[in-house]
Amino acid sequence: MTSSITSDESLASLEETRLRLCDEFASITGSDSAVAQCYLAENEWEIERALNAFFEADMESVFDAEDTTERGDSVQNKRKEQHPPEGTGNSETNKKFKPETSDCIDLTNEEPACSSDTTSKNRAAETGAQTPADSKANGKLSLLSWNVDGLDTLNLAERARGLCSYLALYTPDVVLLQELVPPYVQYLKKRAVSYTFIEGGEDGYFTGLMLKKSRVKLLESQVISYPTTQMMRNLIVAQVSISGQELYLMTSHLESCKNQAAERMNQLKVVFQKIREAPDNVTVIFGGDTNLRDSEVVKVGGLPPGVCDVWEQLGKQEHCRFTWDTKTNGNKNLPYVSRCRFDRIYLRPAKEGPKMVPDHMVLVGMEKLDCGRYTSDHWGIYCTFTTEGE
Repeated sequence: MTSSITSDESLASLEETRLRLCDEFASITGSDSAVAQCYLAENEWEIERALNAFFEADMESVFDAEDTTERGDSVQNKRKEQHPPEGTGNSETNKKFKPETSDCIDLTNEEPACSSDTTSKNRAAETGAQTPADSKANGKLSLLSWNVDGLDTLNLAERARGLCSYLALYTPDVVLLQELVPPYVQYLKKRAVSYTFIEGGEDGYFTGLMLKKSRVKLLESQVISYPTTQMMRNLIVAQVSISGQELYLMTSHLESCKNQAAERMNQLKVVFQKIREAPDNVTVIFGGDTNLRDSEVVKVGGLPPGVCDVWEQLGKQEHCRFTWDTKTNGNKNLPYVSRCRFDRIYLRPAKEGPKMVPDHMVLVGMEKLDCGRYTSDHWGIYCTFTTEGE
């Protein structure tokens, strides 16, 4: 009898473990329990192997297939624009953000061709963002942080081109990206050759840093693993120099989902510890998809001394509050409204010497692409920093 009970308990424990693994897999990949069970069973219920198998399912074909289709569509659209039917206008087209493959993707020049484009200037004016020329003239550091949702393969090629168009429009000195996948990175490297890339991983999905070669010099970088993560999360730390000033740049994608609050707070403690450990004469900027709720920041003791939340420092502007907003962004087609400030920027100015302060912030990616979707399910954060006394 005892042996039978023990066997039943063991089976129940095994079933509970596998159900938990299925839930974790589905949460990370956005798939359902059937897909999760299939991949996990094929990989001996080892979740990392199963996730790698899922993400490596020939995503290159997504870009190849969409590129071919969209090139054909682009040719047809250009013909229509050149010879529109009588009595028709382009008011509907103007509501969408159109990534130009001919002159907005090539980022090899210091000043992209599209930066002088009237439409691009109008977009920058509408969002209140300063042009690259303005930032350089004022000696400012410009930064873009964005969860690009590479896990969503729908319209992935066009959405990647959309990101490149924003890079060409704003030409940020520093780009912090989350939810990258290998094909997305390969695509960016081919087009954004004026940037140095630092990747937080090679398989599955991961974070990345891009540094404009003409403005930012990479001194050293490291990837710090979170010891208890179940979602392959880590922290990238890059030591850089810009205009003779040394900075530590950090990005991360903290654990997702409401029920992962404890792990997320543990990861936030690691981030804060690394910020504290930075030398006094170095400015530290952290940006990424934190998945944080304000109460969680309070529970870990709040921000470390000398560290500010850039959105809060700039007056908590309402139009920059929600970076995850299913009320406006329908990429996920969710049946509920969720508005959260998941994406955040933290700044710790140098304690010695010139002090860097936040100057401006705006959300980007709020224009639909031709496919009818947005570049990501998150809005990106574009902000600039200036050094006091300059």
